Amino acid sequence: MKKLYQITTAGKKELELELEGLKSRRGAIADKIAEARDFGDLSENAEYDSAREEQGLLESRIAEIEDILLNADLIKSGRKTHVALGSKVELTDGTKIVIYTIVGPVEANPLEGKVSNKSPIGEAVFGKKVGDSAMIATPKGDVTYQIINIG
Repeated sequence: MKKLYQITTAGKKELELELEGLKSRRGAIADKIAEARDFGDLSENAEYDSAREEQGLLESRIAEIEDILLNADLIKSGRKTHVALGSKVELTDGTKIVIYTIVGPVEANPLEGKVSNKSPIGEAVFGKKVGDSAMIATPKGDVTYQIINIG
């Protein structure tokens, strides 16, 4: 059974752009390999090894993105009454307000405010509605947040 990757429309577009950029780098890496091959003995050629490693990493990421896009299950966005995939959630602990978008693990990027539904924050708020409280385990201890808005 194939694994489905739950991603938002915006996440899909980001992956498509990344894939396009990666594919455009293939020619440059092939040129690096050809140039390094011209240096002679491949068994002691660091430039060749480096270029081949770069090519391997590039091809792995291309294959990974293609698999995600092929098996993507788009998250439907829109106004929700309960926190679900694609929800933008405003939380407060009484002193500050934080905003997170709940996404699948593929798109998660906490620095951009995108947290996975499998993360401690995502699991704590998933399925809750405005006014509900959620206790989130943090490295500094448990923090209780109240959900003040779901977008």
